[in-house]
Amino acid sequence: MAAEASILDEFRRLRARVPQLTGALAAGVDGLVLAHDTPDVEPDGLAALTAAALGVAVRVSDATGRGDFRELLVRGVDGYVATYAAGRTAVLTLLATDRVNVGRLHLEGRRAGARIGELVDTEATPPPRRSPAKSSAKEPAKPMPTRTKTARTARTIANTRTTTES
Repeated sequence: MAAEASILDEFRRLRARVPQLTGALAAGVDGLVLAHDTPDVEPDGLAALTAAALGVAVRVSDATGRGDFRELLVRGVDGYVATYAAGRTAVLTLLATDRVNVGRLHLEGRRAGARIGELVDTEATPPPRRSPAKSSAKEPAKPMPTRTKTARTARTIANTRTTTES
């Protein structure tokens, strides 16, 4: 994946802005790892759990009429797990110590999720189709669309105009 290096750069910048981060993972909504910086956590397992949690969070959001999924925060005794939407097809999961400023975590996590979403969505979007090179052989003509006739009212002598009546 070409976006992996860019995502890892985003992780480095994110860690500089939020020093209490202990890990970061970008995954597809299908649970596959896109990029990770999780020294103490197995990334494939975390990506799979993130996808499962995302599925539940999306259903809860829908069932309660709260709109599209944006983020999920889990607080444990030793810290936080925060998951943010990252474009149409990815999520960002951040791990942080219990000393993190949660407001700062959300602010930076949302920004990073938006940037990672742009990277992933750009890569997932197929390039525009180029017109085929012109060849000497002619392409078969496309059939003309079928036209239908509408009924006309019959002309009578009273509504008929001639060239001399102008």
